[in-house]
Amino acid sequence: MADPFLYNTGERSHYGCLGHEVQIEYLKAYVCRPSFSTDKAVIVVHDVFGWRFPDIRYIVDLMAGHGYITICPDFFKGTEPWKPTDHWVDFPDWMKNHDPMKVDKEADVVLKYLKEQCGAKKIGIVGFSWGGMAVHHLMLKNPQLTAGVSLYGIVRDSEERYALLNPTFFIFGEKDHTISLDQIFLLEDKLKQYCKVPYKIKVYPGQVHGFAQLKPEDMKPEDKPYIEEARRDMIDWIKMFV
Repeated sequence: MADPFLYNTGERSHYGCLGHEVQIEYLKAYVCRPSFSTDKAVIVVHDVFGWRFPDIRYIVDLMAGHGYITICPDFFKGTEPWKPTDHWVDFPDWMKNHDPMKVDKEADVVLKYLKEQCGAKKIGIVGFSWGGMAVHHLMLKNPQLTAGVSLYGIVRDSEERYALLNPTFFIFGEKDHTISLDQIFLLEDKLKQYCKVPYKIKVYPGQVHGFAQLKPEDMKPEDKPYIEEARRDMIDWIKMFV
């Protein structure tokens, strides 16, 4: 079986962040605000590389630039994220202690902060890979989240994984080695049968796992149009509902 989240992190350029770090109860988080006041917010759920990974911070700043108070909490609660130098044979054990279905408490802490400290009234969520699985899970469980975007991450082992509470968009790469096209077709088929809210599934040609979070200077020219399209689609979905 392929490693669930293995993708080529490659050489990442340095990123100078626009936001700042905050402490929310027992969680650290990275926050970026738009230049004007708003009551709309977005939670960004990081991948296995954690809340300090440059690509994720870039996405937070990007969402803030579109007018949302945007926050990426440390869903690993201070424990070590997966590192590109770690050995994949150890990954299953690492995952046991970093379960993307066990994020409900952290989500509630962040939602409370956004509502009480930031004045947020509508809150969306987007997540990448590990974070995509967390988003799928939360969109089944937490009605406070107005809309969600799951990028190349799905709940696989629950019969109830199709009863979404609010509008959810699933983004996939055609060549993602972790999620087969058969799994995507099954998801689509079951959502047609069971889902009672708006949803969307889109597959981007030739794209691999992790494609949509690259910073502009790290993109390959042939992938750039698809990466930019996926990002536009993600933002459009949030704007439609949040």
